[in-house]
Amino acid sequence: MQAITKLFKIRYPIIQAGMVWCSGWRLAAAVSNAGGLGLIGAGSMYPDVLRQHIQKCRRATAMPFGVNIPLLYPDIEQLMNIVMEEHVRIVFTSAGNPATWTPLLKAAGLTVVHVVSNSKFAIKSASAGVDAVVAEGFEAGGHNGREETTTMCLVPAVRQAVDIPVIAAGGIASGEAMLAALALGADGVQIGSAFAVAAESSAHPAFKQKIVEAGEGDTRLSMKKLVPVRLLNNAFSEAIHAAEARGAGRGELVDMLGRARAKAGMFEGDLEEGELEIGQVSAALREIEPAAEILERIWTGFLQARHRVSTLL
Repeated sequence: MQAITKLFKIRYPIIQAGMVWCSGWRLAAAVSNAGGLGLIGAGSMYPDVLRQHIQKCRRATAMPFGVNIPLLYPDIEQLMNIVMEEHVRIVFTSAGNPATWTPLLKAAGLTVVHVVSNSKFAIKSASAGVDAVVAEGFEAGGHNGREETTTMCLVPAVRQAVDIPVIAAGGIASGEAMLAALALGADGVQIGSAFAVAAESSAHPAFKQKIVEAGEGDTRLSMKKLVPVRLLNNAFSEAIHAAEARGAGRGELVDMLGRARAKAGMFEGDLEEGELEIGQVSAALREIEPAAEILERIWTGFLQARHRVSTLL
């Protein structure tokens, strides 16, 4: 755990995932103020919007925070320039080649972390010079790995493959799950779905409510012919699954997806035709509460679970 708390200069080895349409400056600041590491999710932001969120977050917290940037973003150069111009000290990258931007970010003095879904990319990330990797398992919401490797299988494989700190992600929303991830070799955890329903999350209230009402089996991995994404069941996801079952090609799926569907679902609250990205652990989430309470509950649960296991030994 100290590897992560020292790396980011935070109190708890708990990172809030940079989720599109959920992770604005309010959520990032709330998590950082509570002792974790808050991340602004740049994947749903135009460059000028990202700059505004960074500036507002800095005014709202004196603690470290970072920005998550998907490397496939069309305005990637502008986003990277803004991060460096605004003197953000921590960047999490995903969905692309870490070797493209890591050297430049490191030269500018930033701490860089890359999200991976297999050991091969973990090794590639370490070779590119990142400071840590996030091993994100199949359970996670949003964009996911094609291999469908679960967190319990992925974390020990990545731990064996690299010598840099490993952050576990996917299916973690409790202290017990955090303890399990650390037992598998992780140095810390990244948590998305549990913070997506935080009071400070920028997700639409109707989307948050649908998440806390979700049950087991209410999410599925979809669109593997495009970019795999885990979605909460609704009319749109059912249409996608039906199209995939009859062998729809990439072009048809692109047409069905259209534009701004994730914004419509998660940010604007279109629960039937919107794209609702959330993890399997949504089935365990039952209330909307402040981010600080979520973090404290997870940390307290971790300490209790660690004590309980120690008594068994």
